[in-house]
Amino acid sequence: MSNAVLLMQAAIRPALMHLAEVPGYERLHSPAAEEILLGIAAAESELRHKRQTGGGPGLGYFQIEPATHDDVLRNFVNLRPDLKAALDALLVPAMPRDMQIATNDAYAAAVARLVLWRAPAPLPRQGDVQGYAAYWKQHYNTVAGKGTVTHFLDCWHRLISPVLAGVR
Repeated sequence: MSNAVLLMQAAIRPALMHLAEVPGYERLHSPAAEEILLGIAAAESELRHKRQTGGGPGLGYFQIEPATHDDVLRNFVNLRPDLKAALDALLVPAMPRDMQIATNDAYAAAVARLVLWRAPAPLPRQGDVQGYAAYWKQHYNTVAGKGTVTHFLDCWHRLISPVLAGVR
């Protein structure tokens, strides 16, 4: 079984379904949300690097930086008790949060989804890979990031397309 299939089945889908149980946050889970998160993991880590290559601050398959994680918690999650409880339920006990984003794939997927949730634009339609790439670059990797739309598309076609039927 590929890393993409495992990540979808064991982390992304269960984490998003769990968050979507919070009243008012049902749209956190959707097929498009699942797919873009899988694409983000492919583009950010090639579904294999849990520490940023070159020594940067990114952690886990989604390469979440501790500062981004802390901002999501401080300025969004902590202000919404029901959502905070749902996110906290994904934590591995007695593990520091930076280790959670590095090793707890369900927690990291949930945090990555919340990064996207805070973006001002809606997610692209399911299956819009070009839209996913542009959305990732603008709202996740950002203009300051080193990633490119071309890189996202290349990772998608190499790592996701061959197994996509197995994750749907």
